[in-house]
Amino acid sequence: MISMRLFTSLLITVATLAAAPCDLVISAKYVVTMSVQNRRVVENGAVAITGERIVAVGTRAEIDRAWQPKRRIDRPNAILTPGLVNTHTHAAMSLFRGIADDLKLQDWLNNFIFPAEAKNVSADFVRWGTRLAALEMLLSGTTTFTDMYYFEDVVAETAKEAGIRGVLGETVIGFPVADAKTPADALKFCERYLERFRNDPLVVAAVAPHALYTNSLETLKASRALANKYNAPILIHLSETKKENDDNQAQRHQSPTQTLESIGFFNGRTVAAHGVWLDAKDMDTLKLRNCGVAHCPSSNMKLASGAAPVVELLRRGIAVGLGPDGPAGSNNDFDLLEEADLAAKLQKLVRNDPQALPAKQALEMATLGGAKALGLDKEIGSLETGKRADLITIDLDVPNAVPMYDVYSQLVYALKGGNVQDVVVNGREVVRDRRCLTLDRQAVMAKAREYGIQVAKSVQQKH
Repeated sequence: MISMRLFTSLLITVATLAAAPCDLVISAKYVVTMSVQNRRVVENGAVAITGERIVAVGTRAEIDRAWQPKRRIDRPNAILTPGLVNTHTHAAMSLFRGIADDLKLQDWLNNFIFPAEAKNVSADFVRWGTRLAALEMLLSGTTTFTDMYYFEDVVAETAKEAGIRGVLGETVIGFPVADAKTPADALKFCERYLERFRNDPLVVAAVAPHALYTNSLETLKASRALANKYNAPILIHLSETKKENDDNQAQRHQSPTQTLESIGFFNGRTVAAHGVWLDAKDMDTLKLRNCGVAHCPSSNMKLASGAAPVVELLRRGIAVGLGPDGPAGSNNDFDLLEEADLAAKLQKLVRNDPQALPAKQALEMATLGGAKALGLDKEIGSLETGKRADLITIDLDVPNAVPMYDVYSQLVYALKGGNVQDVVVNGREVVRDRRCLTLDRQAVMAKAREYGIQVAKSVQQKH
């Protein structure tokens, strides 16, 4: 007669032989899938990963029966969610953090930021500024960021070094800047950049004409043509301020959106940042053209630009994501959970309706909604079999996490970027137990302090 110990051992052996191999299994108290079909939340759940892809999502018991991982991460007191998707920022501007605050956008840009950039921005500046931003983003749970800046090839190199996914747009603007003396030079630079990063597993190279008010219509048309040639997205600031809209009405007797529509600018993948002053006709145009919108609540509030019509955009079926914008006066940090919190609260305030933009919808904007805005929802934004393995764990063993009655409410209104514990991007662990594995934290911060001294001197010289 077979002993019970031997019988148990045989059962374990058979189960192990039946289990398929995988690279990593991550388990947590709650798995918030944000799945396209049902937004399923799995209690005592787990995700299995092989290579760059998710191969299974289910209860921990189901995953343990079916998969034999090379490595496990068990977080019994954590929430496991898709990685956060930042749809608009200027990463290297982390090195300008706080040089000019409490100003209107045009004053901030023309009298502080543009002059500071002219004196300080170089390829090395962009590399270290992006490292600083990537460190902050990864540690607070962002796994994809959408960038618009100069030397975007350096931004792409740095993103790959850090292991963070990026939709990265080379800026095209109508005056001399650090990497291009003319818009034509910027477009040539951009084409070389698009060719270099074609089909990259982490980087989606993009064309980023700064705005309608900083470019000629000819440059905007050329930007669209270049983007379409490479099947690349376009990133642009759109109707961020009332002044932008009023100036265009005075000049062309139409909104910025309608001017861009008249030149065929939206005939291709487009992500429009801000959209604060869109009217009904503008929103209908963006819906018709399948344009994504990046909502930046912190920036819009801090610069007193206004409140974007997010509820109306979502009602029309327009994909809306979240962005912290630049950290140099229009926000000052990259915490996307904070953006989700503020997005929900801002809509409630301006609509005088506590049910406007509930927590679940705000979290969707930070995950699947952001992925849709970028045209990447088939690849990222939710935890589903076959998608890229971009995910994070968020610690629940902290004072601001207890008690918990609703997982979405806790994520949006209580938990913070600092509660993020682990981060996986494209199947690779990049943060483990709050420590970044890809960037030298001390070296990055030391270099940022060096650049801070340089920037401060340049600002003092101006005044």
